[in-house]
Amino acid sequence: MSAPATGPPPEDLEQQVRRTLEEDLGDGDLSAALVPSSTQARATLICREAAVLCGSPWFDRCFSLLSPAVRCSWLVRDGATLRPGQTVCRLRGPARALLSGERTALNFLQLLSGTATATHRFAQLAKQAGAVRLLDTRKTLPGLRSAQKYAVRCGGGSNHRMGLYDAILLKENHLAAGGGLRALLRRAARRGVEVQVEVESLEQLEEALEAGARSILLDNFSPRRARAAVRRAAKRAVLEISGAVSLKNLPGLAASGVQRISVGALTKHPRAVDFSLRMEPAVQRGARPAGAQAPGRRTRTAW
Repeated sequence: MSAPATGPPPEDLEQQVRRTLEEDLGDGDLSAALVPSSTQARATLICREAAVLCGSPWFDRCFSLLSPAVRCSWLVRDGATLRPGQTVCRLRGPARALLSGERTALNFLQLLSGTATATHRFAQLAKQAGAVRLLDTRKTLPGLRSAQKYAVRCGGGSNHRMGLYDAILLKENHLAAGGGLRALLRRAARRGVEVQVEVESLEQLEEALEAGARSILLDNFSPRRARAAVRRAAKRAVLEISGAVSLKNLPGLAASGVQRISVGALTKHPRAVDFSLRMEPAVQRGARPAGAQAPGRRTRTAW
């Protein structure tokens, strides 16, 4: 499979990496500090299972923040399908940096590749079943939403709203707190963003259509009820299904005639992909210059 168009990595990538490195390293890697500072090393990154690669920009940044001398040479790009035992990247640079960055880099890679791999499975099924757009949700890991949404794109899916600030979704609690659907739709129309209404029954669907809703989320609809909703909507609104979507029921939902399906499982509980980083025997290249700080005792602001 050729890598899909994913767009650039998110702007908060470095913030995510710095925060995660600080969580792991604190004020220094005590284990890596036992290795001479002059030691250079090479390493090979291997994928142990069939997967879709995602997370290489995070992986690279983990090491470059520890040492600009680390070089990561990727053999495949994000979005590519991987086979078990495939070599995906070769690294070289200061051994201390490779040792200190290994776990954090692999954590990003295994999580994001897991999200991309799950998305790929859903996207392939949706493509076979009908002309439907596969979307993610806001059910993401705290602090990693932009990363996981990038991974969804790598897997062949599309992004729903990023947060509460860039689109409107009116649910039952909004209707109860805001004075009813018609009043909320009037106020929402002034915002200039997408407005979507969630419904839980065919009766609520009719109410939303009569109130002027043009984008409607069908919550926990079966394929049979989804087909009925498509008939009733008669192209008056864009219909999206969400809630309890699985690989088992996706084909039936996708064939119902709805335009969009959003799947919380893509980002809510991804299974990590198994990657392994193997280092080759190291080579020393002279002593550390006098006065130079040992990477094993970095301050929190050093990277």
